[in-house]
Amino acid sequence: MKPKILFPLFVTTSLLLAGCGSSENTFEGQSLDVNKEEGMYAGPVGDSENNLNVLVWPGYAEEGNIDPVIDWVTPFEKNTGCDVSVKTFNTPQEALNLMRAGGYDIVSAPSEISFGLIESTSVQPINTYLLANYENLFDDLKERSWNKVEENIYGVAQGRGVNLLTYNISKMNNQVINWALTYNPESDFAGKISVHDSPMTIAIAALYLMKANPNLQITDPYSLDQNQFDAVMDLIVSQKSIVGNYWADYQSDFNAIKNNQVDIGLSWQETINAVNTPTNIVNGIKPVEGTTGWVNNWMISKSTKSINCSYKWIDWMISPQTNALTAEWFGEAPANKEACGLTANKNHCAVFNAQDDKFWSDIYYWQYPQTKCLDGRTEITCVGYEDWFLTWTNFRNS
Repeated sequence: MKPKILFPLFVTTSLLLAGCGSSENTFEGQSLDVNKEEGMYAGPVGDSENNLNVLVWPGYAEEGNIDPVIDWVTPFEKNTGCDVSVKTFNTPQEALNLMRAGGYDIVSAPSEISFGLIESTSVQPINTYLLANYENLFDDLKERSWNKVEENIYGVAQGRGVNLLTYNISKMNNQVINWALTYNPESDFAGKISVHDSPMTIAIAALYLMKANPNLQITDPYSLDQNQFDAVMDLIVSQKSIVGNYWADYQSDFNAIKNNQVDIGLSWQETINAVNTPTNIVNGIKPVEGTTGWVNNWMISKSTKSINCSYKWIDWMISPQTNALTAEWFGEAPANKEACGLTANKNHCAVFNAQDDKFWSDIYYWQYPQTKCLDGRTEITCVGYEDWFLTWTNFRNS
């Protein structure tokens, strides 16, 4: 997502400096002690190593390069002694490949690849008892299928967002606003439909068919057997002729809406906010068929040599002060309950529904599709992530 400049953040930045200084005492302790059976750091968090290699979405580890005010890396370095090197990735697949190849200590893993990192043993379990700020995360972001396997927690949430069905207010004429408007070849919006260029768009089509074609018996949009998957892809292929824009990033979606290239489709709340400045043009909803969302999680490399800095980084990033700053800059709902009282824009959490448990209760968060069906079926195999990725890539190149 595109970050934005927040002029009132001078106050928040000073809070960061104070917060980091006061929490440093919680990091005092002994050095590395790994539980050989679980592969989990037993703690306590001790002296910092020399460096920390961080792999993140653009906008997730800012050092003041865009604006001196937007900097939560430098205070962390000054207060912990961990020298941070930042590498950004542009797609989940790139992050997955880079982490599997090695060389990074920690990653802001989107929920659609987190199980893939666990499955490939690229990451290690996280001892949440070593994170002072973990207890203040929203409960529905803890111990979920995309960050926990058996009794081990592998990911700690930083923030989340929802994929909204977004429409041009002036182009609606009392239509029922649902995903059908984006799939029906006779749609009034044919040629003006916006689609996210991602394998996870397959899940949106699956959600639509859960209601539109109950004979397919889809119960989980990430758990599709081959017949169900083929039916979903048939729908996506048939939709192609009425799509006006496939967008892979915030800017492409923003430009298409602003330039009247599209009138309806999937967008993020951050995009909606930007488009509606200064005049309201679009609105975003959760349609009746449901929708998907995403969670970014901190995960620690199994081969890290900077385990103490890794734990310090996670605790710093999910602290109320830093979490408030990053949520506004990146454009997402914060994971820490206490962050909402510290945002520069006091309406941020309301706009992003951060504290509305009911809003999030029916969101199908992006997940890593597995060949072991996630819906409980054991007599059949489902289509896994690699096939989702390859099928979507081939479709877009066709």
